[in-house]
Amino acid sequence: MRWIGCKPPDYGPVVHHGEFRDPRLVQVYDAQCPWSVDDDFFLSVVDETPAARVLDLGCGTGRLALGLAAAGHAVTGVDPAAASLAAARAKAGAERVMWVEGSTDCLPDAAFDVAVMTSHVAQFFVTDEEWARALADLRRALVPGGRLVFDTRDPRARRWERWNPVESRDRVTLADGVDVVVWTEVTAVEGGAVTFVHHYAFSDGDERRSQATLRFRGEEEVRSTLAQAGFTVDHIHGGWHREPIGAPDGELLVIAHTR
Repeated sequence: MRWIGCKPPDYGPVVHHGEFRDPRLVQVYDAQCPWSVDDDFFLSVVDETPAARVLDLGCGTGRLALGLAAAGHAVTGVDPAAASLAAARAKAGAERVMWVEGSTDCLPDAAFDVAVMTSHVAQFFVTDEEWARALADLRRALVPGGRLVFDTRDPRARRWERWNPVESRDRVTLADGVDVVVWTEVTAVEGGAVTFVHHYAFSDGDERRSQATLRFRGEEEVRSTLAQAGFTVDHIHGGWHREPIGAPDGELLVIAHTR
């Protein structure tokens, strides 16, 4: 397969998505996010294609990519965050996965049977142009009839209203024994885009912040943009156990294939 100039985007002096780019915050992310029901969902969908060539776009620290590889799939994990990939490469079984630093523009043509975007990576493509480009690149990277599977939060659930210092507050302990208190505050909601800041207070006195913007797209927008990109939607579930849309999980779990 031919990879197309995999160079991660230049984010300038302000680091966004610090939980993926700051090595210390990457440790916090891993401690907060063990294998869960969402990973079970994605694994079950990918397993419907035995020994699949799988693209894990936005693979982060590799939790799902490693699980897919252990299940017998040929996995490529792609992510623009070097710190997250470094953590992934240090994990047991990492040699089973091909790790690539980059984004959708570097994907090879017709190289994958299944592409997954987990942990709401689809929402990181904020503008209509970014989303259309990503879908076009994914369609190009999939074989004819190849499947695209991703999660995105249903805006009708208004999940961002829980991102406040009280409801989002969490405490985790890192491998070195340091405790971290984490909370989130929303700073702007405009046109389907929600901007927020993660706060981190370490027990050793260190304090850090990570800012990001996510795009919330409703069911109809998801369907129409996929159709425009050359995908046919097979299913959209509303919960991790494949419940109908509107389930309490507040998710849109999308399974589509290339036409």
